[in-house]
Amino acid sequence: MMQPRLDSRKVPPGALKAMLGLETYLAGSGMDPALLDLIRLRASQINGCAYCIDMHSKDLKARGETEQRLYLLDAWREAPFYTERERAALAWTEAVTRVTEGHVPDDVYEQARSQFSNDELANLTLAIVAINSWNRLNIAFRTVAGSYQPAATHELASSARK
Repeated sequence: MMQPRLDSRKVPPGALKAMLGLETYLAGSGMDPALLDLIRLRASQINGCAYCIDMHSKDLKARGETEQRLYLLDAWREAPFYTERERAALAWTEAVTRVTEGHVPDDVYEQARSQFSNDELANLTLAIVAINSWNRLNIAFRTVAGSYQPAATHELASSARK
């Protein structure tokens, strides 16, 4: 097992506050929290961020998400358990996360626009940008997966806002 490079509790407080500021904005944006966690989990799967996969799967379970939908998320196109809105969000998430593989295709944009308003699509994109940033931080610093508990996030976010 790889050793952690940096204890996430020792990140400069201003840096953590900046990252959590975006999360605070998203929490108040009116976007469905379960949808945001779903796209966070999918982006984390793509990026191979064990810490974030652990976190967002636990968050989704705490919200009442079914195991079936969690297990099949990586194959969402072949599974009948996701709504059209979720499918549009997942396709958008994959395209934005894999932007170096051919940018964001027009058909994926049109699919997303059919399900989301301009503001919602902007907020969805910001959520994807945020999770990709968190993934890169946790992967770079080798944050160890497994210890996350859903209630702890709310306490951390509250303390960072002060």
